[in-house]
Amino acid sequence: MKITAAHIAAAIEEEAPLSYQESYDNAGFCVGRPDTGINAVLLCVDVTEAVLEEAVRLGANMIVSHHPVIFHGLKKITGATYVERIVAQAIKHNVVLYAAHTNMDSASRGVSRVMAQQLGLRDITVLSPRESSAQSGFGAVGDLPDPLAAPVFFDSLKRAFGVLCVRHSALLPGKVRRVAVCGGSGAFLLHDAIASGAQCFVSADLKYHDFFNADGHIIMADIGHYESEKCVLSIFYELLTKKIPNFAFRITEAGLNPVYYY
Repeated sequence: MKITAAHIAAAIEEEAPLSYQESYDNAGFCVGRPDTGINAVLLCVDVTEAVLEEAVRLGANMIVSHHPVIFHGLKKITGATYVERIVAQAIKHNVVLYAAHTNMDSASRGVSRVMAQQLGLRDITVLSPRESSAQSGFGAVGDLPDPLAAPVFFDSLKRAFGVLCVRHSALLPGKVRRVAVCGGSGAFLLHDAIASGAQCFVSADLKYHDFFNADGHIIMADIGHYESEKCVLSIFYELLTKKIPNFAFRITEAGLNPVYYY
């Protein structure tokens, strides 16, 4: 059977329906037609020029990313920005660009649940469930097998996510047992994390004033946006190879964290 871009999208959307995406998002097809026959698929967090060049070199004429390359409306394609150049090159080489973003974040087996599993949390539940389903929604919360002093827990965070440093709010008395997580920008879930009884909330993109909002109720830990969402690559790979076996799905080797640490 000929595999089309629509088949790839349908496999993802069974787990992460487009109806799950937030109103500001642009998940789904960004470039290309759903009926395009697909030779191979490259999986990435972000579509960059290097990732697109990798796809062309490998003969992969579809890229599935977590973040949509077209997030805000494009009024022109002149090559002045990296987004314009990627779109132009994708069209030139007939490469389909598809993204599963906030819909994959809130899927029942989405980014936050896998984060919780990476930390070895037990009895994992959704932190902020969708009204239509308690099994899907944003964030996840669970318990560590054994309570850990915060510095020891931070060491486990660094190992689990390949993090060089952890930005955090003031430490609190006692040990960390219950942990809430949210991949990507999760400050909006702070009150849910506190209400869950978690001693620590792990997320990314926390701003200066967000740390004040912890207000002695919880420890906030920022591990970095890319670091918190890199697990989406394994989610894509496992989901797609299970639903469409014996097909060429490859994880990018060119897609890297755009944030560097000195």
